[in-house]
Amino acid sequence: MNDLFPRKQVMGFLFSMVLTAMALAVYFLDVSFATGMTILLITAFLQAGLQLVVFMHAGETKDKGAIYTNIYYSLFIALVTVFGTLLCMIWGYV
Repeated sequence: MNDLFPRKQVMGFLFSMVLTAMALAVYFLDVSFATGMTILLITAFLQAGLQLVVFMHAGETKDKGAIYTNIYYSLFIALVTVFGTLLCMIWGYV
């Protein structure tokens, strides 16, 4: 019976709820903008990683190296796009 209980999914769900409560606390508590954004960014990336690994089973197939390589590459492209946009539009570099 112990093998049939989805312990990994239940623990992932509970950790997801904790991360959501932390992000919600930023709204209800009066924290500074920089602190709030830092907490929200950290919880968002942790939540996304948790969803990929636990609920979308990203590392449970034989081609998990290719899956993680694609995730790292898409994260790199997203960061280059975001910071490139900030560099051009807000910080004034062309």
